[in-house]
Amino acid sequence: TSSRTRLGILNNPSSKIKEDNTGIARGILSAFLTQNNSNLKSFLSKLTKEETAKSLAAGTKMAKFVTPGMDDDAFEKKYNTLGLDIIKTHQMFCQEVLKLLPGQMAVVSNGR
Repeated sequence: TSSRTRLGILNNPSSKIKEDNTGIARGILSAFLTQNNSNLKSFLSKLTKEETAKSLAAGTKMAKFVTPGMDDDAFEKKYNTLGLDIIKTHQMFCQEVLKLLPGQMAVVSNGR
């Protein structure tokens, strides 16, 4: 609710990292890297719904969930080229630095 608030996402999956089980994580990262804040917010709201996850698991392409106003070319290019190494790096940071168990969630806050 504040223009001074920042949000970041770290992935800490509990299962083996593969192309077919990281679609939402790659979609979120791709949106963070390519979209402005207002488009990012509407896309994340759409992407984090359970019916979206079910639809993606059933084979629906990520491009179907792009929201109006998004730079869909930049998003799709990033989504299609984003490797799994970034998610593995997130996982390693969560487990080695933050001492989280695989799949464990946490909120990390850093403020004044």
